[in-house]
Formats: sequence, structure tokens, C-alpha cells
Amino acid sequence: MSPVIPKKLHMITWGCQMNVYDSGRMEDVLAPLGYAPTLAPEGADMVILNTCHIRDKAAEKVFSELGRLRLLKLEREAAGGKMILAVAGCVAQAEGAEILARAPYVDIVLGPQTYHRLPEMVARASRAGGAVIETDFPAEQKFDFLPDAAAPQGVTAFLTIQEGCDKFCSFCVVPYTRGAEASRPAADVIAEARRLVGQAAREITLLGQNVNAWHGAGARGLGELVRRLAEIDGLARIRYTTSHPRDMDDDLIAAHAEVPALMPFLHLPVQSGSDRILAAMNRKHTADDYRALVAKLRAARADLALSSDFIVGHPGETEKDFEATMQLIRDIGFAQAFSFKYSPRPGTPAAGAGQQVPEAEKDQRIYAVQALLREQQTAFNARCLGLTVPVLVTGPGRHDGQIGGRSPWLQPVHTIGPVSLTGSVVPMKITATHPNSLTATLEQERACA
Repeated sequence: MSPVIPKKLHMITWGCQMNVYDSGRMEDVLAPLGYAPTLAPEGADMVILNTCHIRDKAAEKVFSELGRLRLLKLEREAAGGKMILAVAGCVAQAEGAEILARAPYVDIVLGPQTYHRLPEMVARASRAGGAVIETDFPAEQKFDFLPDAAAPQGVTAFLTIQEGCDKFCSFCVVPYTRGAEASRPAADVIAEARRLVGQAAREITLLGQNVNAWHGAGARGLGELVRRLAEIDGLARIRYTTSHPRDMDDDLIAAHAEVPALMPFLHLPVQSGSDRILAAMNRKHTADDYRALVAKLRAARADLALSSDFIVGHPGETEKDFEATMQLIRDIGFAQAFSFKYSPRPGTPAAGAGQQVPEAEKDQRIYAVQALLREQQTAFNARCLGLTVPVLVTGPGRHDGQIGGRSPWLQPVHTIGPVSLTGSVVPMKITATHPNSLTATLEQERACA
């Protein structure tokens, strides 16, 4: 057998944590071909853009980056080498033909459900020349074809357990780019979690477009899966994201009360506080449904902190609708949140709707929402002053002698301490708070029990 020639792979990842996870798995499937990650595209044998279609002007950002990479590709060819250029992810899924029309120098276009086929695509692109496009939704589950071996992720790790969406919110492209909801079997999830813990992971975040809709074989739902994962020796913390209010069942709520490893921080997108806009969004819950759900969660876990997503300027949104969103934010109180101006996504129902909100009004509303959310986040952090909290140390900080970690509520925490504490959950006293982070001192140099 001829030896595998070492090659350099540069990965550019945009978007959500699921894309970060996918990029890591693409590196894993290409490793047997000799590809090893490199930090810069210059001199790379292969560059993959793993794209996201959620943010505004996502496709244009991809084409801008492709234009820059085209010059590097031409330089490599002029020197007698070859650079394979691939576009993966949701923009590839939604706009594969457009990518090849506008950037014919791209070698591979692949959707998020087909990256397990990357070795075959690379072989085809290398042999035949011309573009390879794979944007179908294959019948087989990609997870069944991924290698068990995976590069370590570190103290904190992501683990995709569910993909796709059946909700069809009016503004969202996910059902069209990721396909229908699909869940991995419990045994596969637990096996991968054990491997991650064996590679020094102490915290695992379970990922899915609607992660709490997980319905894989071998467990009744996400609540039971969390309980089984919590039994893994060495796994100190469990998180999950992103959730949908309609899929938050009583057993999962009970798990927040009963499983100490399940962290008291939940990202639960609501999008709007107006029932009229929620109906137009096809969310199938009301603002009061959300309030009642939050009340149940907080009854189960008193220290639970919430994060959410908000969209302002959805077609038809009036000033009264917007004020309802502001009132919901005041009523609930969020530790952090993400907010966006509505922007049309081709092929989604809202894109062709009437009553599009003028950009100037969207600007005013997003400024107001973000100011209120910043105020709440700052206040939440300020309430931590003087508390002693368990912090998972993730590694060195930015400055000499500093280490960093995460609180149970996902806040970055910085202190002076030895790097040898990496991977330990250590009690720290919060001595200063900032809008986006906390400063602390070590209470004692030992792990929390």
C-alpha cells in the first residue's frame, strides 16, 4: 500500500455551533486521505467554506470570500500545484447552482447532509476535473458513515444529536437546507459522548436545530437522554441548544430539577412577543404560552437563566406588535439574547409577503431591543457580584498567569491561577462584573465536589 501523502486542509466556518461540529467531522472524514488542518489558506491543498444561510447577506459573504480564494487557487496552479475549493453547508444546499454559475472555479459543492461522502467527492474532483455537486438529502443517515475516531475538541465539546426541522417558520430556511427532523439513536449519542469524555471533555453541549424534539431510538425523549448521559463518569456538565417552546415537555423540565449536571442556562427562542406576529411566523405558540412555560421552568430550577432569539420587523409588524415584544422582554428578563432585523430568505413564505417593514423602522426597533437586552444582561451579571460559583476552567486566559472558564450560566470568567486547573470545576468568588464577562478569585485550589 502506497503511503498517504500529507496534505493541508483549511476550513472556514460561519454560523451556528452545528456548523462548528460539522466542520470538525469533515476534518475527521478527510484525515484518512492525509489532510491535516492548517490555519491559513495560503499553501493549502484544500479549502472548505462551511456556510450558514441564517444571517443577512450570507450568500454575498460567501462569494466575496470565494473571490479572494480564487486568486490563491490561481497562484497555486501557476506554481504547479492544486487547490481543491469546496463550498459546504446551508448556502451550498440552497444555492448550489448559483455558486457554480458565479464561481465556476469551485470544485465541490455539498449540502450539510452529504459531508460523509467527501472522500468520494475529492477523488472525483481530482480525477475528472469539473465541479462535483452533492446537495440531495440521501436516504442513509450521514452519522452512520462517519468514523468513530474524531479529533479531540477540548474541555468543552459539541455533539449533534438531531438535525432538520418540521416547524416551517415563515422566516426560516432550515427545513429547506437541513431537511426534515431526524434524530440519532441514544446508543450512538452515548457512545460518542463517552469518546469525547475519554478525550478530556468535561462539558458537552447537545446540538440540534430543534434539539428538544430529539426522539431517537432507545430513550423516550431528551429528558431521559440527559439522565443517561449524566451517568457517564467524568462528564461534569451538560447543555443543549437550540430549543423550540413547542417541544419543551414535562420530563425535560423535570430533568432541570433532578439532574445536577444539566446546567441552569437555557436558550429558548421566542422571536416575538406579539401573538399576531407569532401566528404570521407560524410559531404555533402565543406569548402567554411562552410566559407559562418559563414559569414552569423556573419553578423546577430557581436559578435557571434564559437566553432567546428575537426578530424585529417581520412583515406586517406594527408599532403595537413591537411594543408587545418589548413587554415580553421586560416580563421575562434574559441573561443574554440574540436579536436581528428581519431579512428575506428566498423561498420562505415571509419573503413574498406584503407589508414589508421599512428599513428605517427596523433600525429603530433593533436599537431599542438591543439596548433593553444589554441592560438585562448587565444586570444579570451584576447580580453575580460577591457570589462563589463553580467555574469549569477551560484553559489559559489572554494575559500571563490568567486562566479562563465558564460559569453555570455560560458567562466567561477570568482569574489568576495555574493552567493545571484546566478541566477542573473550581469554586471562584466573583469580584467584578462586566457586560460580557466576570472577574473572580480562586476560593481554593481544588475541584468542586
